[in-house]
Amino acid sequence: MSEKVKNMFSDIANDYDRINGILSMGVHNAWRKKAVLESGAKPGDRVLDCATGTGDLAIEFKKTVGHGGYVLGTDFCKEMLELAPAKAYKRKLVVDFEVADAMNLPYEDNSFTITSIAFGIRNVDDPLLCLREMARVVKPGGRVIVLEFGQPSGIVGVPFRFYSKHVMPAVGGLISGNREAYTYLPETSAKFPAGEKFLELMAEADVFDEMRAEKLTGGIAFIYIGTVK
Repeated sequence: MSEKVKNMFSDIANDYDRINGILSMGVHNAWRKKAVLESGAKPGDRVLDCATGTGDLAIEFKKTVGHGGYVLGTDFCKEMLELAPAKAYKRKLVVDFEVADAMNLPYEDNSFTITSIAFGIRNVDDPLLCLREMARVVKPGGRVIVLEFGQPSGIVGVPFRFYSKHVMPAVGGLISGNREAYTYLPETSAKFPAGEKFLELMAEADVFDEMRAEKLTGGIAFIYIGTVK
């Protein structure tokens, strides 16, 4: 993983949740709930959440898989990850967290029912390798779930691009003191494959029997669901 990206997330870790809540106006919470729903997760499942950050998606999965299920959240940035256990504990949920690279997962083949990554795959050096690693550790018939920003067009596109280019860097920079980070994040979103283009990337990975995309909020974000061969 890029040392620059790791250092960036380390620098904004303490303000990350607060800024996300402000910039998304809480919509990101609904997106995560939808991602868990689309994953088909059920009680007793084993879930690996990659690039878990401060643990929000891992915690959401734990609510669904229950006491009989298992959720492990991993991230390459330990400063982000250090905030996650207290969030799970506050909700009286048992979730494990550990540092790991999504492109080189230290887990055996077929270890999980579901792997997920939210707003993280565009930050890895090789998204194709990341998809293959996420699929490798999932049992055949299990699912890989990717939640990521898109590039909306039409009536949603113009205000979203203005918001991403001007509002996000201003607000994120003001609160965190790191304007560069909140310039980098929307810029990577604008360049990253979305919709059909990301499905083509999933097809290129050659690890899925089925693939589909669910558009969220007019294409501001997408959930990609791949069923592992």
